[in-house]
Amino acid sequence: MRATVFSAEEVRDAIGMPEAIAAVRDAFIAQSRGEFEVPVRTALRDGQFLVMSAHHKPSATAMIKTLSLNFDRTPAIDGTVVRSDLGGVEQTIADAGAVTTLRTGAASGVATDLLAPKDATHCVVIGAGGQAADQARAVCAVRPIEALTFVSRTPERAEALAKAMADELPGVAVTAGRRIENAVAEADVICCATTATEPLFALDALPPTVHINAIGAFRPTMREVGDEILADASVYVDEIDAVLEESGEIIHALGGGAIAQEDLVELGAALASGGAPGGRTVFKSVGIAVQDWAIADLLARRA
Repeated sequence: MRATVFSAEEVRDAIGMPEAIAAVRDAFIAQSRGEFEVPVRTALRDGQFLVMSAHHKPSATAMIKTLSLNFDRTPAIDGTVVRSDLGGVEQTIADAGAVTTLRTGAASGVATDLLAPKDATHCVVIGAGGQAADQARAVCAVRPIEALTFVSRTPERAEALAKAMADELPGVAVTAGRRIENAVAEADVICCATTATEPLFALDALPPTVHINAIGAFRPTMREVGDEILADASVYVDEIDAVLEESGEIIHALGGGAIAQEDLVELGAALASGGAPGGRTVFKSVGIAVQDWAIADLLARRA
């Protein structure tokens, strides 16, 4: 076996956010065409250990990611991504934390590009943990964002992240907000990147046109977006089978009759058709392996 190993820093050096968004968009479309074999991921210890895999049939390549999640440590996500190719014995191995935050941000970028108002200028990110920065980077990559607001239950973390992102995004007014309701009232795009177990805001706090990326809740016990918002919005998901198994928001809303399974649209199918509604839209993602494959494939090309 020969292997090329990418550290977290090397993943970042190798792949920029616009390139990651393009690769993840292509992977979602390929998924909608049936080009991937993707088993439901294995979750142990209520999701603290995860194993995800994807096989891209046309290229005869596969990706396996193993990771552990502990939001009381830094980094919260730790593990490895391994990409294999039937055509050779070269493997690409990468830091799972960097791949996960990059591909999750990229997925929100894909959804935002399809669903958010074309003239969106204000993005609000709820949460200041490991996923927050890439959510902001992705939205700024696809929309002319002029104002970026971070809100966190720990204001000091939001302020520190806002300062760091202001240096990275010249020309964008980056601030830390104190109240979620005040921040989302003026938002064009909202990214939820928290470990919340109850909805973060109510429907009446939102403007009539807004796009929400809900990426933080990845287990049935977690919820960031409430039933009333899902009932009011057009709801897009990364994969129907995955959210039915793992998304607390979708499971709760279906169980209460707020939405029906037929209301859910897979992002890949929407991208392939090119159609997108106005008004309020939600992209609910629990993260699927084709996103990781997309980033691992780019790294393999770099190797």
